[in-house]
Amino acid sequence: MRANRCVRVCARLILLVIVTATALLAPPPPLFAAGAPPADAGPPVTVPAIGRAWPLGSRPRVLRGWEPPATVYGPGHRGVDLEAPAGTPVRAVARGRVVFAGLVAGRGVLSVDLTGTGDPPLRTTYEPVTAAVEKGAEVEPGEVIGTVDASGSHCTATCLHWGLRRGEGYLNPLSLLPPWLLHQGPSRLLPLA
Repeated sequence: MRANRCVRVCARLILLVIVTATALLAPPPPLFAAGAPPADAGPPVTVPAIGRAWPLGSRPRVLRGWEPPATVYGPGHRGVDLEAPAGTPVRAVARGRVVFAGLVAGRGVLSVDLTGTGDPPLRTTYEPVTAAVEKGAEVEPGEVIGTVDASGSHCTATCLHWGLRRGEGYLNPLSLLPPWLLHQGPSRLLPLA
């Protein structure tokens, strides 16, 4: 009887190890709709994963992902909406230089050209924000560059719209984040039996 119990316990432990390993090695679910670039967008653009911080410090809930339009002027969502209450600090995701800090159509907008990303450089945009930096300021990853405004959000609840461009082309801003930052989740403890 004791041998049978030992076999059952060992079998459960082996099964637990297999299930845990499978869960840890499986790719995480996507945070956004990857989508394809517009048919008339030209050659694909490679985005280096140079981000070192989420724009809101920790990983927020993505309310709406990047949805590239089918054509240059077609409908789509040219960025991602991140859940953020008004007053939340907005941070630079990578090293760069502020190229715009002001109002566009009554909304606070910040634009940062990212250092070492080519010509034209990659540019991140954040809105609606109240800027804490001025045009020309050099910023570091994780540095507070503004706060989320209470008004001007196009989300049903207050959010931060985070965008990425190279020249006139829009890109998925989540592609700036390396896998260790993009898929970072809470630690989970599993039972032994």
